[in-house]
Amino acid sequence: MDMSTTIVIQQHLIDPEICIRCNTCEAICPVGAITHDSRNYVVDAEKCNLCMHCVPPCPTGSIDNWRTMLRVKAYTPDEQLLWDELPAELPAEQLAENGVVVAAGEAVLAETETAAETPGDALRAEASFNSFNSAQYGATLPPWSAAHAYTNLYGPKAAEKTITATVSGNVRVTEVGQTAGSDYDTHHIVLDFGSLPFPVLEGQSIGIIPPGLDAKAKAHHARQYSIASPRNGERPGYNNLSLTIKRVLEDHQGQPVRGVGSNYMCDLQVGDKVQVIGPFGASFLIPNHPRSNIVMICTGTGSAPMRGMTEWRRRLRASGKFEGGKLMLFFGARTQEELPYFGPLQNLPKDFIDINFAFSRTPGQPKRYVQDVMRERAADLAPLLNDANTCFYVCGLKSMEEGVVLALRDVATQAGLDWDTVGASLKQQGRLHLETY
Repeated sequence: MDMSTTIVIQQHLIDPEICIRCNTCEAICPVGAITHDSRNYVVDAEKCNLCMHCVPPCPTGSIDNWRTMLRVKAYTPDEQLLWDELPAELPAEQLAENGVVVAAGEAVLAETETAAETPGDALRAEASFNSFNSAQYGATLPPWSAAHAYTNLYGPKAAEKTITATVSGNVRVTEVGQTAGSDYDTHHIVLDFGSLPFPVLEGQSIGIIPPGLDAKAKAHHARQYSIASPRNGERPGYNNLSLTIKRVLEDHQGQPVRGVGSNYMCDLQVGDKVQVIGPFGASFLIPNHPRSNIVMICTGTGSAPMRGMTEWRRRLRASGKFEGGKLMLFFGARTQEELPYFGPLQNLPKDFIDINFAFSRTPGQPKRYVQDVMRERAADLAPLLNDANTCFYVCGLKSMEEGVVLALRDVATQAGLDWDTVGASLKQQGRLHLETY
């Protein structure tokens, strides 16, 4: 039997019905095996080395799917991009026709005991993290004292497919004006769930399903948005939550485009109904133990979870029932006008939160990014890096992630700390959380 055509694999697949297209898997994959188009995220069997780095961070579990296949008959990325649902597991009879016998739940070749490793698999596994990869330091476990998060209460594979929320507020939170040739329009949107249960925590996200059909006459897939309010509601004691959404009017190349989900959400009126799935996320959660410190690093609408965390700590402080530790915020945008919530941030007490802004497009000023400001505050960050009671949260565009983690490495090194030890502890102790897109 020709081993080159009879190697059996457990092909890694992503369920398109559950996937919320958050890009976490593609961002964290160390071998570039995951890609996507406008509809689906897919895994290339020729590149995937089954390292499992993408499985724990997935907020929905859509990535934890496998099919027993002959390698030469593995589903190609092009095939997967056309799927609306996962194919069924191949029946034992069909596998047997190709010399594959399934016994005790394991697939083996009828004429061999084991399948040979394909050339390059070992090399890919060995080289996965030889170069600096910021994603490898991101924790997939929540802080040990975090509250229990409920996830996937509503969705395609849940008992209830969606939950209906009512819009109770929609206000613009960036200044009106032209910046870099386009209007930076960000909205604060409040959704009310009435008497239906929808428990959430700071750092979680939800999926919004826009109405109508896409260009292929398919229902729109859900768009993911981080929750911008604390666990007890945008308005304390109410069953509601808020989102921070930027209206998308151009793509990454600067070409005009109207983002389906963002424009739908930004145009909503009070009283409109919205179809929601989720909640999602069980690791990007804040610590609950007294005196714990929180360092938040974000850009643009990446401020949403940071707003929820800050407001929860502010409410706890006002109640007098919780003695929180240090709060630090590093917040970046192109200009002050593009910064969501700039006004409210100015009103927070200085002894409550240490706020640091970084603007990259202020006329007449040098470009400054969040990582630059972090290095300027190295003397204050170093003790926090070395403190097991401190958690770091990073949220924003994917392009910021590497710069931020490199800045943390530089801060540690400058303070005489061993980055390999510090970086490993940040991950293992659930202290560094990366949510970039």
